[in-house]
Amino acid sequence: MIRLLTAADHDICMELVQQQPAENLFIIGDIEAFGYDQPFQKIWGQFEEDKLIAVLLKYESNYVPYAQGAFDVEGFAEIINADEKMTDLSGLKHIIDQLEPFIGKELFKKQELYYAKCTALKKIYPEQDLQAVEKLTRDTIEENVALLKTIPEFAGSPTTVESKLRVLESNTGRTYFMREGGVMVSSASTTAENSLSAMVVGVATHADYKKKGYATKCMQKLCGELLDEGRSLCLFYDNPAAGAIYKRLGFEDIGFWNMLRYQK
Repeated sequence: MIRLLTAADHDICMELVQQQPAENLFIIGDIEAFGYDQPFQKIWGQFEEDKLIAVLLKYESNYVPYAQGAFDVEGFAEIINADEKMTDLSGLKHIIDQLEPFIGKELFKKQELYYAKCTALKKIYPEQDLQAVEKLTRDTIEENVALLKTIPEFAGSPTTVESKLRVLESNTGRTYFMREGGVMVSSASTTAENSLSAMVVGVATHADYKKKGYATKCMQKLCGELLDEGRSLCLFYDNPAAGAIYKRLGFEDIGFWNMLRYQK
């Protein structure tokens, strides 16, 4: 049986998704932030003999499914297909691979990314080498957005001063950066922070300042702080060279994350 979950189901929902907090970062974060009774967010659950075995999160036009084992693939697909405004489906590859054949919309773009998490930091630099790493504030947001716009990988990114400020004020993310000659040249950020985990994003260094360890120092400072708070960390990457850097810090591959975008 599949039905909408309510606040009364919160404990059993969290019991399921918190078994894999890094893998369920988006589901946990959205439930903590917005609950079960918002016009833009819904959570369905599949029950088997009164036990919750799978969930499907809808946030705006994006759907994220999760199940530890077998689930009602066609039942979840029916819910997704009934939403004319649905544009995005994302989640762990082995789950999305089951759903994709049943989605009755024209696929526009598909990305398959490595998914890695970190629960224990491997320190590359001694603490004194991190003293020049600074934490982003309201006054330095504009400079950080300008830096990101110089990075080819972030071309077309929706990151704006307003979106960065919103993350900062809602305590759902943070950024650390480094300067050289008074100029911001590297930074690393988190987003979707919740009580158990956080997503590392926006790891970037200006082309003129690469291979100086700046991004690694920003990452070490950022990750160390969050792990000290008892949160696990995760990130996506599609470049094996970048993945090697993350693994030096203690990240381990846990699978693949698929992001599917459909025609409106």
